[in-house]
Amino acid sequence: MPSLRVGHTDIPYEIRRSATVSTRRITVTPGRVEVLALTADDDAAVDDFLERKRQWIFNTVREMEQITANRHAVPRFITGSKIPYRGRRASLIVRHTDGERVEISYRNGFIVDLPAWVGGKDADHLVAQELKLWLKQKARRDVVDTAGDYRKRFGLTPQSIRVADFPNGWGSCGPRGNILINWHLIFAPKKVLQYVVAHELAHLRYRSHAPEFWTYLASILPDYLATKDWLENHQKGLDAGFLG
Repeated sequence: MPSLRVGHTDIPYEIRRSATVSTRRITVTPGRVEVLALTADDDAAVDDFLERKRQWIFNTVREMEQITANRHAVPRFITGSKIPYRGRRASLIVRHTDGERVEISYRNGFIVDLPAWVGGKDADHLVAQELKLWLKQKARRDVVDTAGDYRKRFGLTPQSIRVADFPNGWGSCGPRGNILINWHLIFAPKKVLQYVVAHELAHLRYRSHAPEFWTYLASILPDYLATKDWLENHQKGLDAGFLG
């Protein structure tokens, strides 16, 4: 595996080339650095790109190491915690009730009602698990609603559409028109999730990222550029999510 040397530190990285992207990208997750390069890039082009990003890579890797080291130091899903949701950090209230199962509601913040018998580390784990399920379900509802709107307005009908965990990327449109959307988009403003859905639906008409694709996307989502820029600038935080 190749590595980038910054000072006295060697940072291993993986290279993935793609014919469907128009810009290079670096993704840093705990224990892994991936460089997304263009198919036409030779080693010199990749090296030049990494050289320009070397300090950012070093700082981000250190930040990820600190997050990982502190992740389970204390319970994170207790009253007073902040949960990312649709572009903001929503407050969390955890309560114990006499109910038999976990109940989650959202009213200007998350309220989690736990059965009285749940406590200690089990509570933190259970709240995290139930919140993740709740957020995935909300992401799925947003994706289905957005896709339904574009089907009615523009006749864009995928073979199937679902949300899933993605190791990389925010969405995909398969050769048979099956669309996958990364559920972590629930952490972004709703318009960002809508942009990704529209982007993948546009691939039903234009498979590549040729100029015709972007022209068509602009015709069905005129303000897509601002949302695209937001996603590119905030993708690291969305990748990390809050549950790992």
